[in-house]
Amino acid sequence: METKSFFDEAGSWDPADLGVSLVSVYRRGGFGEEIRSFWEKDFDELWKVFRDADRIIGFNTLGFDIPAMKPYAPADFATLPHFDILDKVKLVNFGRGASLNAIARGTLGVEKIDSGANAIAYWKKGDAASLALLRKYCEADVAITRDIYDFALKNKFLKFTDKWNNARQVEVDFTYPVETTSVKQSSLF
Repeated sequence: METKSFFDEAGSWDPADLGVSLVSVYRRGGFGEEIRSFWEKDFDELWKVFRDADRIIGFNTLGFDIPAMKPYAPADFATLPHFDILDKVKLVNFGRGASLNAIARGTLGVEKIDSGANAIAYWKKGDAASLALLRKYCEADVAITRDIYDFALKNKFLKFTDKWNNARQVEVDFTYPVETTSVKQSSLF
């Protein structure tokens, strides 16, 4: 999910005041695999995708994305089955997190292709080329999040360099609850 402005521009520390420009999701399950992006005008279609998911997987979704989407979202959005990778890292790392880029670098040996600051700049510029860059960046972050999740699900750990420049490896368990036996898609990023 990408926002339209920075906190200092919004005059608030509430993510709900930032505006949401774009949400990209990676869907997999019985319907195949695909990345789709939804501009603000398309959010009505997005809620069905979220409701059809057994698990909505993201990075910092509980602390940022869900609050940022609150002005757009149906009342039950926060109660859907969200799985926040950052939240799981904090649980096993003494309450400390790490950036998506740090985990991608340490775990997968890849880096994000751009920055959130540029995503906001692309939105503000608004021309076709800038909006294409915004979409490419958001979808690339989704792909990195998917790959981190898949790695952790298989290997039960993530690696990153913390803010004190210490290499860290944290054990994580991303398995699905045993009672999940739905015919919905298996995951959504």
